[in-house]
Amino acid sequence: MQIPNLEQARRLLCRLQDHIRDVLIAARAKSGRSFAKVAGVTAADTIYQVDRITEEAILEWLGRHWPTAWPIELVMEGLEGEATTFPRGTPVARTVFKCILDPIDGTRNLMYDKRSAWILTALAPQRGARTHLGDIVVAAMTELSTSKMWRSDQLSAVRGGGVKAQACDLQTGRRRALRVRPSQARDFEHGFASIAKFFPEGKGLLGAVEERLWRELGVLGKNGGQLVFDDQYLSTGGQIYELIVGHDRMLGDLRPAAYAKVGLGSASLCCHPYDICTALLLQEAGGIVEAPDGRPLRVPLDTTTPVAWMGYANPVLARRVRPVLRRIMAEML
Repeated sequence: MQIPNLEQARRLLCRLQDHIRDVLIAARAKSGRSFAKVAGVTAADTIYQVDRITEEAILEWLGRHWPTAWPIELVMEGLEGEATTFPRGTPVARTVFKCILDPIDGTRNLMYDKRSAWILTALAPQRGARTHLGDIVVAAMTELSTSKMWRSDQLSAVRGGGVKAQACDLQTGRRRALRVRPSQARDFEHGFASIAKFFPEGKGLLGAVEERLWRELGVLGKNGGQLVFDDQYLSTGGQIYELIVGHDRMLGDLRPAAYAKVGLGSASLCCHPYDICTALLLQEAGGIVEAPDGRPLRVPLDTTTPVAWMGYANPVLARRVRPVLRRIMAEML
């Protein structure tokens, strides 16, 4: 079996995401508000009509363009059950990569034309059920811009090679390189940082955890207070992007623990492995993504495991928060 060229694999993921983006742009121009219709409900999430549009395009593109020498198992919401592999019919045991893909992370943003969503894709050497987030060696994310935007950003990386970032002009197709760098701030004052509180369920508990975190870090009440800004970007990939480009200093998602605490069950609407599969990009940019207790994320590459995570723009901020957050979670969650 041919040894995969990871740089070529990175370029293939970017091409796949270009295709998905273009299909969605064309579908939006044609069908408009139908994006907001519910198409189904799975164990992981609600599936909207906009999600369904991408599935056929992805399967068709992979069938036509993915190298037969690098067989893959595709892990994607909506494909639960019998394994989907390319070339079609390849036994999972003979695949080289496990490919985890979220066609639209931030569906609710996109279907109401509020804010960009993101296509997220990553590859990890196939190790069967033992394959986990830390095994990922190639990742890419592409912006699904709102209808009034002319630009779509695309970030990609091979482990150890740094982040490659481009801006694509959606009107002309021209591309230009982007410089991206996480914030180098050593504190949180006058910056954006927050814990995810996307839905009414558990919001009170998550807000109390976050407020206590800022209090114990000495931010609340300092110099008149109101020094940390909260931006609830309903897209894990979007949150990772905000950290990479320097907009946010810390973002985290503690929903699994909070939902379990209030009796909803940790498998309620949470982050899943496909939502956080581009964590490699932040790491390659110099930031940190980890479990809330500071350990590496080692979640399996599936569509149902709930994931709690913390992302920091730089190691200084991570060192400030880790011990405080660990103690607060032990007492409150």
